[in-house]
Amino acid sequence: MKFTKMHGIGNNYVYVNCFQETVPNPGEVAKRISDRHFGIGSDGLILIKPSDIADFEMEMYNSDGSLGAMCGNGIRCVAKYVYDYGLTDKTCITVATGSGIKTLDLTVEDGKVTLVRVDMGAPILEAERIPMDVTKLEGKNAGVCAAEKPVIGRVLRVNGNDYSVTCVSMGNPHCVTSVDDVDGLKIEAIGPDFEHHPAFPDRVNTEFIKVLDRNTVQMRVWERGARETWACGTGACAVAVACILNGWTEDSVTVKLRGGDLRIQWDREKNTVFMTGPAEVVFDGEIKL
Repeated sequence: MKFTKMHGIGNNYVYVNCFQETVPNPGEVAKRISDRHFGIGSDGLILIKPSDIADFEMEMYNSDGSLGAMCGNGIRCVAKYVYDYGLTDKTCITVATGSGIKTLDLTVEDGKVTLVRVDMGAPILEAERIPMDVTKLEGKNAGVCAAEKPVIGRVLRVNGNDYSVTCVSMGNPHCVTSVDDVDGLKIEAIGPDFEHHPAFPDRVNTEFIKVLDRNTVQMRVWERGARETWACGTGACAVAVACILNGWTEDSVTVKLRGGDLRIQWDREKNTVFMTGPAEVVFDGEIKL
């Protein structure tokens, strides 16, 4: 199988051009190639496929083999791949994902894509659509009656500790919580407790954040099915939305992740979130399956 390893600010995947390659049992392949000791080493596998409803289709698998719906960093790399490797000459493309069709605008310099702006669509705030079981929340008004209301600054008890959380779906579920020390956070200890909390029937991605100023937020992310990753595009979008809803930031925010920065804008008039960031090729290769 021929492949290309790429990353979006450290969120790295193995990409396969399925216009030329066939990948049997992609979930199992994802687990094998993601292993950083015995495989290629990645956060998962992304297949670039033909589509009847968009220019391309992105099919993604997490490092544990589970099928993912959407990856913001991954889709930027898809855009760079299809342009740089000659699958398109368009600088505005559409990509079908597990959470709908996304529109991407490509910035090209010297024949290569350097930045990609993604229309990530509208954030989903209703608890049952995230999905989240609000009966697991603590405090006043917790319960089924609040299912259709946004979960903003609500108390969630995790492993005996109370956290103020704001929950958002960007096509996949996110739980955003503020902490005093992002860098010193023992994310390996707390991340799994959030991911598998009974409040989240489909598990959850968790962003631990610190607001630095009205335009800047620092975050680390524990991704469901992939553990801690250096970046998460949908997570950065969820963080920006959560910060705006809580009144902590302006509508355009720089989100600082371990792998680099993303620029997130929530156009509230259009109810659309835009994400802008880079994409990079690491290397091309071939592996025997």
